[in-house]
Amino acid sequence: MQEESIKSIPSNRLQFFPIMMFATIMGLAGLTLVYRRGSEVLQIPAFISTLMMIITTMVFLTVVYTYISKIIKYKDEVKKEFSHPVRINFFAASSISTLLLSMVYRHNIDFVSESLFFIGAALHIFFTFYTIKFWINNNLEMQHSNPAWFIPIVGNLIVPIAGKGFVNDAVLYFYFSIGIFFWIILFAIILNRIIFHAQFMPKFMPTLFILIAPPAIGFISYIKLTGNLDFFAQILFNLGLFFTILVFVMYKNFINIKFFISWWAFTFPMAAITLATILMYELTNYRFYSFLAYFLMIITTIVVLLVARQTLIHMKKKEICIME
Repeated sequence: MQEESIKSIPSNRLQFFPIMMFATIMGLAGLTLVYRRGSEVLQIPAFISTLMMIITTMVFLTVVYTYISKIIKYKDEVKKEFSHPVRINFFAASSISTLLLSMVYRHNIDFVSESLFFIGAALHIFFTFYTIKFWINNNLEMQHSNPAWFIPIVGNLIVPIAGKGFVNDAVLYFYFSIGIFFWIILFAIILNRIIFHAQFMPKFMPTLFILIAPPAIGFISYIKLTGNLDFFAQILFNLGLFFTILVFVMYKNFINIKFFISWWAFTFPMAAITLATILMYELTNYRFYSFLAYFLMIITTIVVLLVARQTLIHMKKKEICIME
């Protein structure tokens, strides 16, 4: 009896393996890209990004293998997640993770990078249309809205960054247009939710950091497409900087939150604004952006290490992959 009980534990935990685990890859890949760009622009040792690339790849393969196993063994649980008003938004984290890994392997193993790009771009446009269809066909309530809604739609802004040189720019502008348009629409909805309705549950508070990502990634994507640091590009970068300052001003809202897997929402947005700042320094050669990039790199590294440590601790305690 005891042997049967022990054997059933991994299976039961697999049943509740959350789609949100793909957010771990977003955070790790983001930090990898930060050190990659840091080695190119800020004289950061290149071996750090190589080490991070190996770690990120291992975590990516582990998460993908585990979730595919869940799909095979627990299809009904996956269907529940795919029809859940909040969790549905995190399925796009899998396609974004694939796109980010494509960027990680760019100029290292180009055929791997290109393959990952096409897989990620195809998956992401599918999740975009599916999620919008889900929103239209279901009666969602205001309390269902949170910044995680940005993931499946505004995540399209990552495609031009990963895909430059792989496909025609017309395709990349298509993705960029979707991301920018819906960022404005969804931001208005989320701001309405934040100001005029009940506060987020503690587990969703980290998602406020996601507000940083759309303008920061939008800035990088716009520069990738146009090459021009013009008025619109300046607006995007400074909005990203504004939201970064805002969440730091609101630090008391985050310091006492119990650990949830949603803590990984702290990581990728910080990597995004760090990458945007490195790019801004590269374009302007303004020393202030150099200091800011170093500072944000340190903060991002600390945040990722802290969240990764807490994740490992709670995995050992078997407090992750359980029924909520």
